[in-house]
Parts: sequence; structure tokens; C-alpha cells
Amino acid sequence: MTGWTDRLSAVARDWLPAEIAASWIELFRPAARLVPGGDGQRVGQLGGSPSLPVEAEWPKWPEVGPLTFIAEVDCAALPRETLDIPLPERGRLLFFYFDGRYQVDHDDPYLDPAEPQWAQGARVVFVPAGVPTSERPAPAGLRPYPRVDLTTELMATAPQQEHHLLEQVRLGTGLSLTGAIEDVRVGDQDGPDVFDELIYRADPHGPRHRIGGFADPVQGPVEQEIAALVLDGVPWDDPRHVQEAARWVLLAQFDSHDFGTGDDEMMMWGDAGSLYWLIPRDDLAAGRFDAARFTMQCG
Repeated sequence: MTGWTDRLSAVARDWLPAEIAASWIELFRPAARLVPGGDGQRVGQLGGSPSLPVEAEWPKWPEVGPLTFIAEVDCAALPRETLDIPLPERGRLLFFYFDGRYQVDHDDPYLDPAEPQWAQGARVVFVPAGVPTSERPAPAGLRPYPRVDLTTELMATAPQQEHHLLEQVRLGTGLSLTGAIEDVRVGDQDGPDVFDELIYRADPHGPRHRIGGFADPVQGPVEQEIAALVLDGVPWDDPRHVQEAARWVLLAQFDSHDFGTGDDEMMMWGDAGSLYWLIPRDDLAAGRFDAARFTMQCG
């Protein structure tokens, strides 16, 4: 039986100097990949209609409009015994995002996470097990996405690009992983971009929807992006940025997704981007999902 690290570990050992490979492999973290239409137990759905608590209103961005339902995940069906984030044992996570599918006069359908007034344009809703719910159709004027069921499989994730862990880990030479990789080339990539290339070689097929693990960033480490939002105005070279970034874990990532039913029904975040929800580990353990923060990256 193969382990969740085997594929990415093999690629790392094939292409990296031994000490760099071993140090990078030590940083791998498990994620629950969400597979659209895959074989196995259903763990949730992408698109369609959400099941909300009977007394709950559909999430809205005040004075703008209702949020689009993105996905739902059943925590009890996830491989929590392997994941390293403290998910609830039971209950469902629902993800909503204002993506411009609501027909209103809005200058830019894509949220700028740096704008505090836009914080209510993305939401994660936790529905505890046993709470009475009902399936809700989308509000008038909001076009829902097609529904596809999700199954799950474990996947290895790793830090890449300018992630702070790559600078913190030191090799026997005294160099960080960031420094040691500078002279390494794989294909057309060199330096820290090599880590991105190896992740792609191990798993070239998208989308890479996931719960937990490291994010697959488009433009840079999402933990550091959230830290910058929290520490608004603090210079980038201030050590508080790394300390703050270390507090946050990825809750969920949803990539742009083609349902195969036409361009008008594609989940397309900017230029083939991804949505990310992060949360401090302590808040996740305590079930404080209102502490989650959102960001979006695209090419």
C-alpha cells in the first residue's frame, strides 16, 4: 500500500540533491484532496444548492448582494486522523464567495482582500451535526453553479515559492533551503521555483481543491498574504510577519473549475485563479470559524 507522501517524495529524491530532498520532505503535510466525481465515499459537493440551518439566512454582502455558494464538505467524512489540522469531528463546512454572478451594478466582481470593507464578500459557515437544515435554492438574481459530488484522497503538500519555512530550515552547510536551492535547476526552472516544478511533476492534473495541508499558491505564500492583512502597515522586513504567518493554517482551497457545461457555468477566479480560506490553528480547534480570513490569487 502506498503512503500519501510516496509520489512527491520520489520526485524530490529523483531531482534534488540528497540533503535538500530530505529536508524538504520533512516539511510535507497531508491534505484531503477534494476530487470532483471521483470513486469512493461522498464527502461533499461543489456548486449546486447548500443545506443551511432552517432559521439561517442565505449569506449576503450587505448593500451588495447574496454570496455565491461554492462548496460544502462533511467533516466526519474527511480523513481527520491523518490531517494535521484540528477539524471538528462532525458537522459541515459551507463556503460562499461574491464572484459577480449576482446581477447588480458592481464595478469589480472580484474581491480585494486588502480592502476591509470587502471582508463580508467571502464567508465560511459551520453547520454543527444534528442542526435541522433545508436545501436552499439560490436567491433571485443569483446564478448557481452546477452541482458535482466530491470524494477525497490524501495528498502530500509542501512549502513552495517564498514560504517562510524554506528560509527557516537550515542544512548542514548552514544554508537555508531557499539558499541551497539557488544553484539547482529542473527543466526550465531554477532556484525556489524548482519546488513548484516538482509539485507539478508529481501531480500535473488539476483542479487541486483541498482541505488542510499547504496551499498551492499562484502569486506567493497565502499565509504571508494574510499576515500582511492582519499587520496592516507593518514593514515587510519586520519579524512579526513571519510570526503572524506561522499562526495561520489553510482551511480550504478551491481552484477555478470547469464543469464541462459551458463557459457561463465555469468557476473562474480571475485568470484561472484559486480561492483560499485560512484560519489560526487555535481558533480552528475552538470552532471559531468567524476568525477565518479569505484571499484570492490568480495569474
